[in-house]
Amino acid sequence: MLSKLSISSVREDIILAFIECRKKTLTLFEGMDRQTFCNQPHPDFSPVGWHLGHIAYIESLWLLEHIAGLPCLFPQYHQLFAADGLPKAKRVELPELGEILDYLDTVRSKALDILKVADIEQHERLWRFLIQHESQHCEIISMVLELAKLPLNNSLYLDGVSPAAPHNLEEMIQIPAGEFEQGNNSIEALDNESLAHKVYLDTYYIDRYPVTCRQYRAFMEAGGYQNPQWWSKAGWEWLQTEQITQPLYWDGNVTWDNHSVWGVSWYEAEAYSRFVGKRLPTEAEWEKAARRNPETTVITENCNCDRLIGKTTPVDAYPGGQSAYGLYDTLGNVWEWTATWFDGYPGFKSFPYTGYSQVYFDQKHRVLKGGSWATRPWVLRPSFRSWYYPSVRQVFIGFRCAVSDK
Repeated sequence: MLSKLSISSVREDIILAFIECRKKTLTLFEGMDRQTFCNQPHPDFSPVGWHLGHIAYIESLWLLEHIAGLPCLFPQYHQLFAADGLPKAKRVELPELGEILDYLDTVRSKALDILKVADIEQHERLWRFLIQHESQHCEIISMVLELAKLPLNNSLYLDGVSPAAPHNLEEMIQIPAGEFEQGNNSIEALDNESLAHKVYLDTYYIDRYPVTCRQYRAFMEAGGYQNPQWWSKAGWEWLQTEQITQPLYWDGNVTWDNHSVWGVSWYEAEAYSRFVGKRLPTEAEWEKAARRNPETTVITENCNCDRLIGKTTPVDAYPGGQSAYGLYDTLGNVWEWTATWFDGYPGFKSFPYTGYSQVYFDQKHRVLKGGSWATRPWVLRPSFRSWYYPSVRQVFIGFRCAVSDK
């Protein structure tokens, strides 16, 4: 039971987070033209304008309709902005930016009125879910904007001097055998993060840093994309269909050598891992190695996140953000593939609806961990889980490798 002071404090914290998150969202659309707003650079991802309207739609659905019992204020937007309303190809037919901004403002004004008087203890988890929901869509917006910039300068070999690596970027950290608590039972935790549970892991080793462009170039130069011995059957079949020879966001300029490689599919990450005699870590291995001790709030100065820089950084740029075991870049910079299929933990209960996580427990999605340079701080924590098909490479994804006890 929260005291009156605690209730007031929690309420104020949530309202401030709603306001700050929205400011960051709107910054993405400042000066945006109509073509960019409605552009769909990839058929699997909706235009940025759709994501903006969807944010308003979900906030209205849960805060105004479900909590306050109000009738839908904008029924004309239901089919357009509901996640299951229209196929993605039809989502390019959008209202003007100004009209959607009015939609957001109207919903937000009423939502803040509700937040000021609603039952904190009953609805806090939902409010924090909505902040994270908006944060997640902001990252997808960043990704769609990045996709629209392609093709990049994809030359493999450009003149220049590769920057020296100040640390041994090949270093692996030993993680001793033992139990740890995987997952998260906090009020912020999304349904797929809970329930927290004990997991025993044997001793293993994991890369201290994510795989860099310099390291990945060695795979490319050795004919990694042409040699089936490094690829799983499914990965090789995917490669023959896609006919690619480099990561999606690859820039061959050697000045990027100490940055994380990014824009790689799970199949590419798996193939590289085999090439160097390693493997991808399981989600539990990644999370144990990434844990803070004690678990603390992320300080954005200690990781590359929140679009503060707007691109990747060298993998050793944030020594203050190391995990308890000494891993760099486990939060921010690039997401990281794991070997684990996305599924519920023991005792899983869907929240706030089945379609958020549970429908993806289909043994077709791999778990991503850690966040990227575009991830908002409200979703940066070692227990946070994202999930995508192993063929996806449009997300800001990299990886690090692991080996069993040597």
